[in-house]
Amino acid sequence: QVQLVESGGGLVQAGGSLRLSCVGSGRTFSSYAMGWFRQAPGKEREFVARISASGGTSYYTDSVKGRFIISRDNAKKMVYLQMNSLKPEDTAVYYCAAAGRIGVPDWAYWGQGTQVTVSS
Repeated sequence: QVQLVESGGGLVQAGGSLRLSCVGSGRTFSSYAMGWFRQAPGKEREFVARISASGGTSYYTDSVKGRFIISRDNAKKMVYLQMNSLKPEDTAVYYCAAAGRIGVPDWAYWGQGTQVTVSS
C-alpha cells in the first residue's frame, strides 16, 4: 500500500515563501514520478509540477514557472515544493501524487493534502 503524507502548509503573506514536503512509503520510491497538484475552493484540482523518478526532469504549470521549484530526495523518500513569491491566487489545498507505473505519470496515489493560504 502506497502512502503519501504532506506537510508544510500554512498561512503566509503575499510575496512570502513556503516549502511543502511529502514523504512516501510502501514501495521503491525512486522508481516513480512524483507530482504536486492543488485545488482552490470551488475549482477543479489542477496540476502544479511534476518530477521524474531520477529527479532529472521537471515540469511546471505556466502560472508557477519561475516561482516554484519541485525537487526530490530519493534516499529519504521525500518530494518537495519550494514556493516563492506567493500570490493570493496560490491559495489552495496542495496534494502530493505518485505515479502508479514506472515511466507513466498516471497519478494513481494521492496524499491527504495540506492547506496553503496566501493573504494579500
